[in-house]
Amino acid sequence: MNAPSADSPAEGGSAGFGAGLHPWSRYVALGDSFTEGVGDPEPRNPGGLRGWADRVAEELSAGHEDFAYANLAIRGRLLHQILDEQVGPALALQPDLITVNAGGNDLIFHRSDPDKLAARMDAGVELLASTGATVVLFAGPDWGATPVLGRTRTKVAIFNENLRTIAARHDAVIADLWALRQLTHPRMWDPDRLHFSPLGQHTIAIMVLDTLNVPHTLEPMTPKDLAGRTWREARADDIVWAREHLFPWVLQRIKKGISDDGRHAKRPDPGPVFGTWMPPGTFVGNDPES
Repeated sequence: MNAPSADSPAEGGSAGFGAGLHPWSRYVALGDSFTEGVGDPEPRNPGGLRGWADRVAEELSAGHEDFAYANLAIRGRLLHQILDEQVGPALALQPDLITVNAGGNDLIFHRSDPDKLAARMDAGVELLASTGATVVLFAGPDWGATPVLGRTRTKVAIFNENLRTIAARHDAVIADLWALRQLTHPRMWDPDRLHFSPLGQHTIAIMVLDTLNVPHTLEPMTPKDLAGRTWREARADDIVWAREHLFPWVLQRIKKGISDDGRHAKRPDPGPVFGTWMPPGTFVGNDPES
């Protein structure tokens, strides 16, 4: 099911901005750290994180009193683990909107074949789409300017093209991170350069809502420019980043193994997005511009 037109409001919904302008009542998010919201801390949210998916759910809930949201994403998960561990529980929740991101950890840290990954992804998307739910897939971001990770750029591009074919085959929607050129700005990323900052998460949430043709209250934010650096300074920063963030992360994955990390989904059960402490439209968490 393709995203509905904003000019064709769904029946029901109360008055207010965006009310009744989308047909969904139950949203389930699948994936890894990207969808879990790592890089966007918020102590009051389940799991201590916010992220783009929470932001999207907040907007979708406006004017929909019966709207429910679950987030099954767990950081570090590989594509086959996301499909094996999250698709079944997601189907049991009977969502009418599903977002799926998978494959990034495989491509970046495991040198996986993008075509073989796409074949597995195709089977998973076919199962999810067979329910009649709207399925949203994510084309990966352009890592070209990132040291070390930039080496995966070709594989990410190939995987993205496969995802477009999968989306066309199963009438899914593509949320295109590669085309979101704002993400090339350093402030869109967490200091670990592996996850998105609050500003990046905010920017991605806007893109997802726009892709779904949903009116929303989120406003684009322009990141502040960074001070200029010499080549030596930039190179020194890259070395520090690799030593303090990249290599420890890779070693942790090798030593512990991803399947035995004991992590759980932050929102395994669908429920209201807002509590009594946070009415719709209220911003919580770090300032996206900081």
